[in-house]
Amino acid sequence: MRRAFRLLPLPLGIAICLPAMADDKPLNWGLCPATEVLPAFSEAPKADPAAAASREQLPTDIEGNELSGTSTIPQYQGNVVLKRGDQFMGTDNLRLDTESGNYIAEGNVRYSDTSIRMMAERAEGNQETDTHKISNIQYQLVSRRGNGGAESIDLQGSVGQMHHSTYTTCDPSQPVWKLVAPQIEVDNEAGFGTARNAVLRIGKVPVFYAPWFKFPIDDRRQTGLLYPKLSMSGRNGFDYAQPIYFNLAPNYDDTLTPRYMSKRGLMLNNEFRYLYSGGRGQLDTAYLPNDSLRDKDRGKVQFSGYHNIDSHWQARANMAWVSDERYMEDFANRLLGVTASNLQSTAGLYGSGRSWTAGLMADHWQLTDYTLTEQSLPYSRQPRLFGTWDESYGNWFETGVYAEAVRFTHDDIHQKTIDADGEYVRTGTVTAQPGGSRLDIKPYISMPLAGASWYITPTLAWRYTAYDLERGLADSIRRQNLQAAGIDPSTATPEQLRGNTSPSRSVPIGSIDMGLFFDRETSIGGRSYLNTLEPRLFYLNTPYRDQDDMPLFDTRAFTFSWGQLFRDSRFTGADRQNDANQLTTALTTRLIRQEDGREKLSASIGQITYFEDSRVTLTPNDAIVRDGKSAWVADVNWAVTDRWTLGSTYQWNPKYRKEDLASIRGRYLFPNDGIINLSYRYRGNPSTNTDQLKQVDFSFLYPINPRWSIVGRYYYSLLEADKKPLEIIGGVQWDSCCLAVRALARRYVKNREGDLNNSFQIEFVLKGLSSVGQDTDRTLRRAILGYNRDDLYLVPPSNIQAIEDDYDPNLIP
Repeated sequence: MRRAFRLLPLPLGIAICLPAMADDKPLNWGLCPATEVLPAFSEAPKADPAAAASREQLPTDIEGNELSGTSTIPQYQGNVVLKRGDQFMGTDNLRLDTESGNYIAEGNVRYSDTSIRMMAERAEGNQETDTHKISNIQYQLVSRRGNGGAESIDLQGSVGQMHHSTYTTCDPSQPVWKLVAPQIEVDNEAGFGTARNAVLRIGKVPVFYAPWFKFPIDDRRQTGLLYPKLSMSGRNGFDYAQPIYFNLAPNYDDTLTPRYMSKRGLMLNNEFRYLYSGGRGQLDTAYLPNDSLRDKDRGKVQFSGYHNIDSHWQARANMAWVSDERYMEDFANRLLGVTASNLQSTAGLYGSGRSWTAGLMADHWQLTDYTLTEQSLPYSRQPRLFGTWDESYGNWFETGVYAEAVRFTHDDIHQKTIDADGEYVRTGTVTAQPGGSRLDIKPYISMPLAGASWYITPTLAWRYTAYDLERGLADSIRRQNLQAAGIDPSTATPEQLRGNTSPSRSVPIGSIDMGLFFDRETSIGGRSYLNTLEPRLFYLNTPYRDQDDMPLFDTRAFTFSWGQLFRDSRFTGADRQNDANQLTTALTTRLIRQEDGREKLSASIGQITYFEDSRVTLTPNDAIVRDGKSAWVADVNWAVTDRWTLGSTYQWNPKYRKEDLASIRGRYLFPNDGIINLSYRYRGNPSTNTDQLKQVDFSFLYPINPRWSIVGRYYYSLLEADKKPLEIIGGVQWDSCCLAVRALARRYVKNREGDLNNSFQIEFVLKGLSSVGQDTDRTLRRAILGYNRDDLYLVPPSNIQAIEDDYDPNLIP
């Protein structure tokens, strides 16, 4: 029989309110029992999101074994079933007054829809006034894990009250944690709930009590407290941060975080975010009045955002400022904060199309290393205008151009000295650092020819670079050149001391890149493999141009590596273009498993032969590259098994008969998401016979059993002058169906003097609710490569990060 009967709005306030605080991290429910708290009702329709969306427009079908009473007060008895869209309600008895709207459902009341499944003892109310009372409830969420109960629920329209309700994601047979609230008021229209005297219990122990708190019950954001962060360290002491969220508008919000550090004082952090159809942005600020350890005010301001002007152009900015040169070191918990010596701010207008890019930007650098002076800072680009264009003409030619115009400026240099307390302080002596302007243009044309097993790409480029230098910079370069030539500047004539304010350089660059591909099928250990052999030649010819009168605004020497074998310059930036008459010879071989395409082995080796001296250097005192051979560069990667992988990179310098670089890396994957990483890194300077870097890095995640695992890292410097750990981590993880706990002890370098800091972090992950404590997951993902196996190929953050607007004209396309 079909009646106009609206099913109870039970999803309103039964359980949605408590689990609405769940976080977005993917959770592991593998340790949970397979049984459901409330098995699916056999009479209920299958979950259907489409039916849920249209339920309000559908009538309700009512069925029962017996129908008695009158037409105005029908009474259904025995296996009463009500269905509407995805909704189902079953009961033993249903009495309905069609005139007044009153109803009573008694005995084995069952309800389910796409999001929830529920059982109750009794439900009564009035359909006309939309008031309902449900007693002795047990529920289970369907769309996500969660279950609990309530003594009763009172509903009136969009407002409801839950009495003595519980929520947990644990199995009822193993209630590791449970959130209990004597009273919860829910306002579905406003989208928030208010809990009173809520208690979080782990086992039987109450660990958190809130006499009153307000929280969202749906995706709408609500003002209120977020979960706090707790830690203990030797640097900050007891560290407690309490985020307070403010939902100011649908498209912008604010999070204020008071942070108390027992050794420093009270710090205020603030995060303001905004979003609109054309862009977004975020402003982060921090202020610590009178830091007890530094005896001064500390602070930070950082903004990042963008605005889409149209489909081709975007304005974006990433700007930052800190109050002092120790701020990054004191308030960063990674080695990056200790090693970073400067902070960059950029803002600009950037465009791109099918065959072009362009931009107008400016940047500025701030010193964040108290042991250095402003002389170590890069030049600021204020402004920088750049553009690229490239186009293909059929299958024969490619042509393009890179162009850049920059004005370089630099902060004045404040000299420093070390006082009696060992602190670096400014002396008051200021030295001006002059700048200048640079124009750099590099057009090219290439002819890529290729077949099934070969390719050859001749390329011809021309590079023109011109400067307009301030007099002080030009004269300073001139004095350096005189000293390099063995002339004392104090004895030179005024004409000899006068530098060139308009140096320029015009130079053609020619190259030929060619290679072959050979492959054959082979069998090893009964498995079929494809074995390739890939020889490659790269010839580069660039005539010599004297560039000693040119400044060094943004140019450094590339670190020699495999990629450097095939570049057309040894330098970054446009201030130097090396001369070259050289040939790179390289060979790569691979062993690819035919059944699944997995690369079992890859090995590469290469070397540059210099037919002539390369005389262009960064400074006149630098050694030139003599004719002869470069260091051999070799790289090998071997998948010993599907779990074991080994790799090595090695550079051998035949001139000094000594390695320039050596690294060995190994990785083992356990069956149950565990991992072991071991690496050794060495870099030396054979010309001075000194070691620049020598480190060993061991990290692991070892699962003892499905519940327990241990994690650790030992990152150590082996340099004779600086033997010490850079970071040591030891920790334990415990996991269950609905609760995970991570505890870490950490010892790491906290400042540039190499002093070590100790800290202890603990985090409770209440699955389906939230986490309390420090973000240990972030620490472990950075320290242990492959800590989350879906992140296996991500690497820890580098100290040198690419800048979005950077373009390298030294790499020929």
